[in-house]
Amino acid sequence: MANPGVRAEFDSPTDQRANPAQDMPDAPNPSERLPERGAAAERLLLREFSHRINNELASAIGLISVAAHRCNSNEAKSALATVRDHLECYAHVQHSLQMPEYSTDIELTTYIQQLCRAIGRSRLEREEIELTLSLHPVRMSSERCWFLGMIVFELVSNAARHAFRGEAGSIHVEIFPVGTSVECRITDNGRASADPRRGRGLAIVEAFAARLHGTLDVQFGPNGTTTIVNFPHQL
Repeated sequence: MANPGVRAEFDSPTDQRANPAQDMPDAPNPSERLPERGAAAERLLLREFSHRINNELASAIGLISVAAHRCNSNEAKSALATVRDHLECYAHVQHSLQMPEYSTDIELTTYIQQLCRAIGRSRLEREEIELTLSLHPVRMSSERCWFLGMIVFELVSNAARHAFRGEAGSIHVEIFPVGTSVECRITDNGRASADPRRGRGLAIVEAFAARLHGTLDVQFGPNGTTTIVNFPHQL
């Protein structure tokens, strides 16, 4: 497959960027913080852990950039630049998956497009896996967008790990409203075994789907796997 990457189709065009962690009011009121509901310590630790990962990645990227600048060998410079580029792609994924601190409505489809672009650049492109998107405008709270983003990340990553066995392939992400619900379908054309023990991915997806008060349906077939997450648009 030549030049695999992320292709997106939208019900209506949009150029805005969305990230649950950054698409926030300039000066949010403390009363707008996400409800902690007895999980304050866990949320604080999660945010701190994510913050530290971002800092460590930035530090590693900086060190590699300095080393490349000081290196006299063109071959070594090229190798270091490749490593730096890979780390920057991973940093973009990590940033997209950062837990939001404040509650505000954002455009879900814009956020998913940004996340999928980062996933594609960090892994899928070099493995010749094409990621395509079909997204309809849906506006939701930043926290619920983050939950769905974690689901999409886990399912796409799981398909990349298990479905293609080193061969080229494709993954399609579709999100659309269905009445008062939202449905997310992720389909691959790989050959993954219908064995639920193949990893913790589905358990993680089930946990996030439960946080959305949604359902999870995994359908295995000879032409690939389709995973459907359906959840209420608003609680």
